[in-house]
Amino acid sequence: MIGLGVPDRRLQLALEAVLDIALYGSSAPVPSKETAARLDLPRRHLEQLMQQLVRAGILKSLRGPKGGYRLARERRRISVADILLALKEEPREPKESGSRLAREVLAPLWAELEALSLERLAQVSLESLCDRAAAAGCAPRAPDLDFVI
Repeated sequence: MIGLGVPDRRLQLALEAVLDIALYGSSAPVPSKETAARLDLPRRHLEQLMQQLVRAGILKSLRGPKGGYRLARERRRISVADILLALKEEPREPKESGSRLAREVLAPLWAELEALSLERLAQVSLESLCDRAAAAGCAPRAPDLDFVI
């Protein structure tokens, strides 16, 4: 279930990491060591999260001395919902509540709120977050051109 208000820590870190790569990446991949330093995190803590984003097709991983991470798609084609869904664990069997009110009234309400949240988060692209970062003075430089031939 999506929490209302502040996102959970894993989602927050994933968003920060992907946004960092979008802001600092250009033609060269962004080393995880640099991202971890900018986010003030231990590298090993970040690596597991980054690999999950690679498996989900959000990031590409490049090995070697000049390796690191880059976006797997254009910024405008990655949404906050994509990142959230990449972090979702396998669905678990919901706990059956003994209460009929919980099953028939509250469970549908939570499902509706989750669907509405995902719908809204799908409208927020990584590109729009980069624009917000630039407007807030958080971007390192003018954004690089973002296109594919």
